[in-house]
Amino acid sequence: MRIFATVKVSEAIEHFADYVAAERRLAAGTTKYYLGVVAEFAQLLKGLGIEDLEGVTAREVREFQMQQMERGKKPGTVVKKMAALRAWFKYLRLHEGLERDVMAKVAPPKRPQRLPVYFRKQEVERIYDDGFPDTFDGQTERLVLRMLYETGMRRSELASLTVGSVDLGALYIKVRGKRNKERLIPIENELANNISRYLALREQTLAQLQDRQPAAATDRLLINGKGKPISDNRIYHIVEHYMRPLSTADRTSPHVFRHTFATHMLSEGAEIEAIRQLLGHSSLSSTEIYTHVSREYLKETYKHAHPRAHKK
Repeated sequence: MRIFATVKVSEAIEHFADYVAAERRLAAGTTKYYLGVVAEFAQLLKGLGIEDLEGVTAREVREFQMQQMERGKKPGTVVKKMAALRAWFKYLRLHEGLERDVMAKVAPPKRPQRLPVYFRKQEVERIYDDGFPDTFDGQTERLVLRMLYETGMRRSELASLTVGSVDLGALYIKVRGKRNKERLIPIENELANNISRYLALREQTLAQLQDRQPAAATDRLLINGKGKPISDNRIYHIVEHYMRPLSTADRTSPHVFRHTFATHMLSEGAEIEAIRQLLGHSSLSSTEIYTHVSREYLKETYKHAHPRAHKK
């Protein structure tokens, strides 16, 4: 450990470069980013006439942060840069003899709250039209969209569903989510009937494939016309293909269906705790964002539906 007062800023950056590259074994991109931010901060220090680390305080860090914001950097970008500086100062405390926590008195900028994107009800209703190819793959695609909307599950959860995870008699689906946690999602009769018809088509398709050539057995619920389980990536492309022409949303990924499920449930009066359990969130704070979305959704609904809302 060096005596902190004798360490030059330039030396500390060199030592830090060796440390993150060799000892922490960070990805090359992360290492380059960290060093770029620290070098940028060093330029500010040089302009202030500070060459030794003992002259660095929280005041200079706050000035750097303010400088970034004045240059029009987005809050998220500034937060990332401050995280890089935080890693540097942590290194200085552990390896260069820095005794004080310079970053302790530096508050990061608040990220603006981004409301989740969701589909409108009239957009989602289109997936219940008969606009799908009259093939097994077409029926798989239709079921993918309906299950995403009616269950709110993640695409990875949908892709990994097995035939045994669906209980058509009890009307629920057993989902294995993050950290291997299981949850039960109830389904209504129409979706259960859709799944039942799909299972019959699935069995028929697998039997035909087996007649032509032996195929590897799979217990995955959703498969393609070749008998192979559909992937997360395939689910993404299915949503993009069908929802891009139907929706005005900024994004049309499978996760937008998850946001849509929660938003529509909340707008219809569902309790936030019930939505939390259905989504598989570990804490209520992750679900509460939908209360903000629901308010926006109601305002949009009013604006488009109430006759007086169109009058100036």
